[in-house]
Amino acid sequence: MKYVLITGGVVSGLGKGVTASSIGVVLQACGLRVTSIKIDPYLNTDAGTMSPFEHGEVFVLDDGGEVDLDLGNYERFLDVTLTKDNNVTTGKIYQSVLDKERKGDYLGKTVQVVPHITDAIKDRIEAVALIPVDGKEGPADVCVIELGGTVGDIESMPFIEALRQLSFSVGKDNFCLIHVSLIPVLGVVGEQKTKPTQHSVRELRALGLTPHLLACRSAQPLLDNTKIKLSQFCHVEAANILNIHDVPNIWHIPLLLRNQNAHHSILKQLNLLSIATPPDLEAWTRRAETFDNLTDSVRIAMVGKYVGLTDSYLSVVKALLHACIACSLKPSIDWIAASDLEDDTAQSAPEAYAAAWKSLRNAECVLVPGGFGDRGVSGMILAAKYARENNVPYLGICLGMQISVIEYARSVLGLEKANSNEFDDETPDPVVIFMPEVYISSFSFYFFILLPHACSTRLCYILCQGSRTHMGSTMRLGSRRTLFQTPDCVTSKLYCNPHYVDERHRHRYEVNPDVIGVLEEAGLKFVGKDETGKRMEVLELPSHPFYIGVQFHPEFKSRPGKPSALFLGLILAARGKLEAYLTRHQNGS
Repeated sequence: MKYVLITGGVVSGLGKGVTASSIGVVLQACGLRVTSIKIDPYLNTDAGTMSPFEHGEVFVLDDGGEVDLDLGNYERFLDVTLTKDNNVTTGKIYQSVLDKERKGDYLGKTVQVVPHITDAIKDRIEAVALIPVDGKEGPADVCVIELGGTVGDIESMPFIEALRQLSFSVGKDNFCLIHVSLIPVLGVVGEQKTKPTQHSVRELRALGLTPHLLACRSAQPLLDNTKIKLSQFCHVEAANILNIHDVPNIWHIPLLLRNQNAHHSILKQLNLLSIATPPDLEAWTRRAETFDNLTDSVRIAMVGKYVGLTDSYLSVVKALLHACIACSLKPSIDWIAASDLEDDTAQSAPEAYAAAWKSLRNAECVLVPGGFGDRGVSGMILAAKYARENNVPYLGICLGMQISVIEYARSVLGLEKANSNEFDDETPDPVVIFMPEVYISSFSFYFFILLPHACSTRLCYILCQGSRTHMGSTMRLGSRRTLFQTPDCVTSKLYCNPHYVDERHRHRYEVNPDVIGVLEEAGLKFVGKDETGKRMEVLELPSHPFYIGVQFHPEFKSRPGKPSALFLGLILAARGKLEAYLTRHQNGS
């Protein structure tokens, strides 16, 4: 196995994830099979319980892994399907070591960071690198490892030491270290400063790792004298100093690396020049240039809870981008804080209230993404009602689907206090209830076969109450199958499959099975269900141009050049092109 390690220095947020993904793309373009590992030095076992405001979105994998958003970048760029093991955290490592210690695996020895923690890190990396992620048999040729944080962080020290040992054990022809650093320009002086990178490389070398390549982030292309200075003081060949300067869109990054012969330097270090081919990046070139040349845009209202940090909805944004480009459009996203649409804001912050409603009314389509907690729910309900009553294309994802059910029950069925048990335990009309995975898997035989349906729903709900306070292992996670109830629904036509679709889930609450009948009688159709028929997966409003809610997260499987079907449908509907598109595809053209 060949390893390419990506480290970062000076400051966080330099784009190591995009850099690692782009390096993987270039190596793939040279005919190599690539896998990826992200190392996160935090003590959390995974990213599942982290606030989106602090860490960005939680990306969900097919196997149910809740991982860092950078794994989403890897999947989108490399078009692979990663596993939860591809995200290594301090929590996972320490947990595995402590479990072994409790079982007596260390034969009475004193358990220490070195060698036990470092050995566990090395063993985990080498084992995960062998897992095929591209649908083919056998391990990949190259494993790209991204070390989170910056060099010098106390949390990452055991990983640095483990990676130093790994580089020695696998041999110099099997290990390539690329250090991502910042080249700032002081406004007063106007000179590209190399000193921060010099200090960062010096600290890395003091820890036993010497970079083979530097990937320098800067606003403008590096000057020749800057490269010479970096080469002299960082002991890196000038040909191995890469410049990742600001570009119009991130799809230019692999092209930027290719144009600087990054692949040649990496392949040379890994002794792969004899088996690699010249990089074929025609598709990436077309994609990047197409996006640069687009002039027409579509206005999308994103009504969410975490709009203060757009990384909280990174996969949703990327899915919108993929769909828009497929329609030759640029996405123009109006970020609307759901709470700004609420009546209370009209009193406390009238300017924010007016601006939010103006953005909503000017939008060509509305998207309500997932989230947890009751903050902003009233605003989301108002957005769903506006879209429904004014025939504005609407897509509700996870919480967004539940919101549309609550709104419909209140506005159409007249159940003014209809709500989710997540927001109101005492609601007399719980149209959304707590339904963890155990709801179906462990109790389905007893509650859905031996007991009457209405009784089973309520009894299971009561028995599951104790789990509602425990944030781990209570969610329905990962890829699950949705069966379409009719081949004529819009969703099945968009997926080009009359029978089913497999999408990723992340939720605890779902539509109450007891209210499905009355909702459908009132016109809301549940056209997708799980294999038990008890979980509602897709709803549509047939009388509306495009009003769809899904319990799953279609954004996680969207890829450049292969946009998510539902996001594509939303953008097509926003421009009045959905019916023509569906007709064309039904005719096989």
